[in-house]
Order: sequence, then C-alpha cells, then structure tokens
Amino acid sequence: MSLYIEIKGFIMEVTSSTNTSAVGLEVQKKAQDVQAQQVLKVLESANEQSQQVTAQKTGVGQNINITG
Repeated sequence: MSLYIEIKGFIMEVTSSTNTSAVGLEVQKKAQDVQAQQVLKVLESANEQSQQVTAQKTGVGQNINITG
C-alpha cells in the first residue's frame, strides 16, 4: 500500500517500508525549495517595479533607441 503526499505540485510516494523521518525531511526540503523559489520571484518583481518607478521619475527608460 502506498500513500501519496503532494506539496505545491510535488507528489511523493510513501510506501509502508519508507522511514517516516526520512519522509518528513524530504517533505520539509521540498517545501523550503518551493518557498525559496517564491521569494526569488517576489524579489525579481520588486526590482522590476523599482526600475519602472525610477524610469518614470527621471524620464529615462530602460532602453534607448537612437535613430538618425
């Protein structure tokens, strides 16, 4: 008999012979990995928003097009 554990899209099969402490560590590790990915996304978004605000205040965009 198997038990399936899912954390944010990660599915792990747990069999009756699996050590429960090892399962707990794997689940905790995956949860931390997912959390770290979410934090990186937030930081990237904040950086982009900061650049956009700076561009609006200074009137200088992120890209400069020079034609002549």
